[in-house]
Amino acid sequence: MFHDRLGCSSISFRHLPLGEALATMVGLGFEEIDLGALPGVCDHVPFELTDADIEGVAARVTESGLRVRSVNGDIGDLNAVLDDDVLAAREAHLDRLLTLTERVGAKALVLPCGALSPDPERSLEQDLDLVAEQLAAAAERAAGFGVELWTESLHFYRLCGTLDRALALAGRLDGTTVRHVVDLSHVVASGGHPEEAIRSLAGRIAHVHLRDAVPGNINLSVGNGAVDFASALEALRDADFDGHFSLELEAHDLTHEERPAAAAKACSFISDLI
Repeated sequence: MFHDRLGCSSISFRHLPLGEALATMVGLGFEEIDLGALPGVCDHVPFELTDADIEGVAARVTESGLRVRSVNGDIGDLNAVLDDDVLAAREAHLDRLLTLTERVGAKALVLPCGALSPDPERSLEQDLDLVAEQLAAAAERAAGFGVELWTESLHFYRLCGTLDRALALAGRLDGTTVRHVVDLSHVVASGGHPEEAIRSLAGRIAHVHLRDAVPGNINLSVGNGAVDFASALEALRDADFDGHFSLELEAHDLTHEERPAAAAKACSFISDLI
């Protein structure tokens, strides 16, 4: 039995159709999941999300008996300057993702920290201002659905790909209801230290993603990288973190057949640390 604060992201089994991924996680003993809805990464939730898609995904999740902690989604590059028509389409997409989040009983929708590029569209300061503005507006819309809005504010491949940029974004979000997801692999891949990131974001962390990494590479299974999980979890305890954890085993050092056993081993290890 895994710790009751530890779940598994469906991204860990993104190679499987949603129903099979859910069944695999149930079979391994998980009770809680994050639901992957990231275009190009995990298509368990269609990007062009229709009402029928929402009902279909919600029905499969309900049938599985799994709790959903968060929906990990994307509504496009939040630092892009959009015309009114494209902005309206983005807002409609956000509403559909929020509807799904509410329907599956998740606590929050998670959005990224900008485009899949470290290069700003304008200046870095302007882009950070715009990303924070878009996230804050999304959080206000989320409140109308009875859910929260979280952001993965340090993502190695996105605009906020370093701790300095993540903290600059976090500072702009202070005073809003947006909280932060810390992915230990992205911190280490960026050359940072999880303990520093956790101390710097203390009181603002909603959720933690677990995967191993070395500088420059986020795609390692737990135990095959440089993440000091024991030290990171100690830092989280010191920061009075009372949220949940999710294994996100989007690792390139495993075959698909090896994933279930690796997930179970990793979660037994992390459960002992929690």
